[in-house]
Parts: sequence; structure tokens; C-alpha cells
Amino acid sequence: MMRSLYTASTGMYAQQLNVDTIANNISNVNTTSYKKQRAEFQDLLYQQINRPISGTNTNDPVGVAVGLGVKPSAISTSFRQGSLQETDNSTDVAIIGQAFFKVEVPGYDEELYTRDGSFKIDSEGNLCTSDGYIVVGTDSIDENATDIAIAKDGIVTYTTSDGDEAEEAGQIELVKFMNLNGLEKLGGNLYAASASSGDPEDWDPDDDSSVYLQSGYLELSNVQIVDEMVDLISAQRAYEMNSKVITASDEMLQTAANLRR
Repeated sequence: MMRSLYTASTGMYAQQLNVDTIANNISNVNTTSYKKQRAEFQDLLYQQINRPISGTNTNDPVGVAVGLGVKPSAISTSFRQGSLQETDNSTDVAIIGQAFFKVEVPGYDEELYTRDGSFKIDSEGNLCTSDGYIVVGTDSIDENATDIAIAKDGIVTYTTSDGDEAEEAGQIELVKFMNLNGLEKLGGNLYAASASSGDPEDWDPDDDSSVYLQSGYLELSNVQIVDEMVDLISAQRAYEMNSKVITASDEMLQTAANLRR
């Protein structure tokens, strides 16, 4: 059987995965703090027909090696900072820098992590995500609280109708990771630490000025829709070319099968 049939089929599988990844990026173009993903590929093993030889009587410096296709090697994530959108909501907060909020999620023994800072106040005065997961580090806010503010170092303050001085409600805790691409994606804008990501390192605002919080803003997706459309067209054309290779290989086999007629 012709090698090109199998080789082209690996190319079609690879480009299908590429299109799946691009489609996921495009569908999340308006998802708060979503990070763009990119499919990466490697060539497969080569079949050695003639190996390079260098000797007294024979000199073949190149040899003949036929490639057997392509395989997906990874889907990497770009944690480049997304644009900020002003919301005029005091409980919305964006992370500037490579860090994550810690949240408590039922069913998990360890905290999970997110960059989605569209926080709300629940019925008990806790600062939480849209799914009701409590943000680690904050205390309960008084039900009569007004002028809620989140400082750059994560300290939450508020005032009450019967008091003039601001009261503190804890400090939002952030963490950093050695290998961001090692984080496990769980959906719902949540990540979990893994052996590849390394252990979370608590952020200290006094020692690390590369990270701070911006209250009243949300981080948008870092997906550039024009780039995704260009990548989608390229992937579609590559898929079509691989399919044409299969068609051409089939016609060649048909010609060979008809030689006896």
C-alpha cells in the first residue's frame, strides 16, 4: 500500500485538531480572562531506505529517508496579558501580571485557581465568583456596606452607613506558578495545580511589584479574532491539500490495478 495514503491521513487528523483548537479560541473570544491555545505538531518516524554511507569504495552522503507523517505534540496556552475593560463595578478586579486568585470549590480538597475577577457578594457577605465559589483571603462584608474598594495589594475595605472610617474585610490572596502551561484546565475559568505546574507560590505584594490588582476592571480574553481567522484559513487549506494527496494516491493505485487490462 502506498505510504502517502497513511501519511496524508495523519495530516488530516492533525489539521482537524488544529481547527478544533482554533474553534475553541474563537468561541471564547468574549470569555473573561480566557487564554489563547495553540496546537503544536511533530513529524513522525522516518523509514530509512538507504542510509548515508561514507567509505573508500562507496560515497552516499545523503541517503534516502521517507517521512511517515505528523502527530500532535502539545496544545500550549498563551498567558499573555489580556486587555482591560472598565466596568464601574467595585467588586470587579483584574490581575496585572502572571498570578491567579485562589477560590474554594466544593468537592476539591485543595483550592482552585482563576484569573476571572468578576466577583459578587453572596447572601452571607462573602466575596465569591459567579458560581458562588468563595475567594480565599477575604472576610465577610457587612450587609450595610457601602463604598467597597479593593486596593492594588488585594486589601478589601468598605464603609457602613453608621460609620465614617473604612473597615477591612481581609486581603485577596494570589499565587504564582513556575510552569503556567502545566496547570490543569477544568473549565469554568478554573485551573488546578499539577506536578507539571509546580506548587503554588503565595504572592507577597511587598516583595513582588510585577503583580498588582486593578479594581473596577476585568481582564478580557487575549484572543485576537483576526489572527484566528487567518490560522483557520491556513488549517482549512492544509486539510484540503492532505485530502487531495489521498485522492491522488487512490488514482495512482487504480492505475496500477488496471495495468493487466
